[in-house]
Amino acid sequence: MPTQTRSSPRWLSRINPLLLALIAGAAMASRAAADVQLPHIFSDHMVLQQKQPIPVWGSAEPGEEVAVSLDGKTIKTKGDDKGRWMVRLPAREAKPGQKALTLMVEGKNKLAFTDVLVGEVWICSGQSNMQMAVAQCNNAAAEIAAAKFPEIRFFSVPNITAPFPKEDCEGGWSVCAPDTVGGFSGVGFFFGRHVHETLKVPVGLINTSWGGTIAEAWTSGPALRAKHPEFNAALDEVESTSDAAKDAAAAYKAKMEKYDQARKAAYAMEDDLEGAAKLAAPDLDDSGWKTMALPANWKAKELPDVDGLVRFRKTIDIPAAWAGKEIILWTGPIDEVDNTWFNGALVGGKGKFRTNDTSFWSVPREYHVPGKLVKPGPNVVAVRVYNAVGAGGLCGAPAETMFAELADGSDKTHIPLAGDWRYNVELALPPLPPNANAPNSPSLLFNSMIHPLIPYGIRGAIWYQGESNIGRDKQYRTLLPTLVADWRTRWGEGDFPFLVVQLANHTPRNPAPEESGWAALREAQAMAVATMPNAGLAVSIDIGDAADIHPKNKQDVGIRLGLAARAIAYKEEVAFHGPTFKAMAVKEGKARLTFTHVDKGLVMKGDALKGFAVCGADKKFVWAQARVEGDEVVLSSEQVPEPTAVRYNWASNPEGNLYNGEGLPAVPFRTDVD
Repeated sequence: MPTQTRSSPRWLSRINPLLLALIAGAAMASRAAADVQLPHIFSDHMVLQQKQPIPVWGSAEPGEEVAVSLDGKTIKTKGDDKGRWMVRLPAREAKPGQKALTLMVEGKNKLAFTDVLVGEVWICSGQSNMQMAVAQCNNAAAEIAAAKFPEIRFFSVPNITAPFPKEDCEGGWSVCAPDTVGGFSGVGFFFGRHVHETLKVPVGLINTSWGGTIAEAWTSGPALRAKHPEFNAALDEVESTSDAAKDAAAAYKAKMEKYDQARKAAYAMEDDLEGAAKLAAPDLDDSGWKTMALPANWKAKELPDVDGLVRFRKTIDIPAAWAGKEIILWTGPIDEVDNTWFNGALVGGKGKFRTNDTSFWSVPREYHVPGKLVKPGPNVVAVRVYNAVGAGGLCGAPAETMFAELADGSDKTHIPLAGDWRYNVELALPPLPPNANAPNSPSLLFNSMIHPLIPYGIRGAIWYQGESNIGRDKQYRTLLPTLVADWRTRWGEGDFPFLVVQLANHTPRNPAPEESGWAALREAQAMAVATMPNAGLAVSIDIGDAADIHPKNKQDVGIRLGLAARAIAYKEEVAFHGPTFKAMAVKEGKARLTFTHVDKGLVMKGDALKGFAVCGADKKFVWAQARVEGDEVVLSSEQVPEPTAVRYNWASNPEGNLYNGEGLPAVPFRTDVD
């Protein structure tokens, strides 16, 4: 009986949801008649949740006996009438220095999943601030170089939609290392690193996020219909099986088949590195190739309609003194995937087309060339670039950052890599057929990016989302708890911890007190968290960016989520929350405020306490004079002799500076909640 070891490639295309529904039955029937299979969440390098029974499930032939084994423990079951099966292995406890395990699944065939660890598993979900990669965060180069954590593992769910719940998603677990961490969620990694370094156990992080998405897209249809009937009409449209919808799906299927054939050809070309090296040879005749000045987005230059594989070549002159010495190629970011050769030898590459590993599009490349390849005079740099979405090519950084230099620094000369390169289109993909359903429709992302993960064992979830729900803050107060209750019910693991990042400060600062949709959404997040058991709020009101909706300081976000996890999930006695408004009393024309979570006392950062506004009966807010008196904040204003309401950091980009002694910022609030 053959034993198969599977790494888990991702499905590349964002498939039309109705087409998925039409082919789902046939796909399941095909799988039921095939060998024993498991969802892609099971792969080499996975982390299994400790201290819980371990669910393992998959498909086989109806009635086929399936044996699942882990470290000498075996449980047997049989496929049901549709070939589905599930077992729950005994709970295990993570221990420092644990040995890697092999998960065996045996029916008529045998699957072996190797390098399996037991530890803490967390879902990382939301929109672009969760999706934002480590390579885009502060101190990215240093963080990536230091990311040698073999007991931290990553799984990324591809961005696709579906009108009905999917049973599987493409993807595979990878080990945290400098060559893998750059494209993973920054918030997820910095959170996971904090948990790993604190608990000293393996950590598995499942990133299922999509920029610009709304909360209702991440919530199941039944949950929305039960709690938010205002989404019923949109759900009806998503789940439509009308003749017109079927015709559209059939037309889409035909176009996708053409696209898939081209994509498979590109897979084969990408895998054939020996053949690819021939086109990178220094003596290749490229006289028939065209010229493009780089850095440049090729779609803004000579190739406006091209996605696919494009070759670039440039000859550089190496000084005689550099011959035989190691050099470094700094090519800047390459969008999306590359392989790079020097004098015909492969010296580097980021990402992979076949596995949809395309998150390095903004990462500057640093490729070291061994001295044995470096000769005096003409030397050829060859780069093959794959791109399928948006901009393409060697782009995204100033020309002066593209150069070759000696690795030992003995000569400070930079040989420019910017300028004219020869290029040739190796393979052009046909246009990707448009997706009938964008991600911002109710339930679509739950179906395709959450449901396939259930019931994989997890400790909890971290959530960074809300920007796309601004303007609907009152709805969000109950929508987020609906989402959380939905996930918890379907996972069946009780009220697992759910930790929410409150929106960071953003947009230009207003010098006067203002009404703010951002502030209202932050309030909705805090109100939602307050209604849910085992929920926590990570406040980021002080680490945002006025000019960038994607602030680069994700390290502090990860730490604050980590503190919340330690307090809520792991029951540590640790401060995890900044001062939180408790009560207001008005005495002698002054508002006196008390707070909870004042660990080590209230602290003002700066020369004056800022961010507080008061109003009287006229409801016109003005800035207040504020000071800390013990565990109280005292507010006054000559313009408001009798305060009736108080607001703190109620703005899109406020400047409040109240903290507790543990350095955690106060939660924005208003007393005039409507």
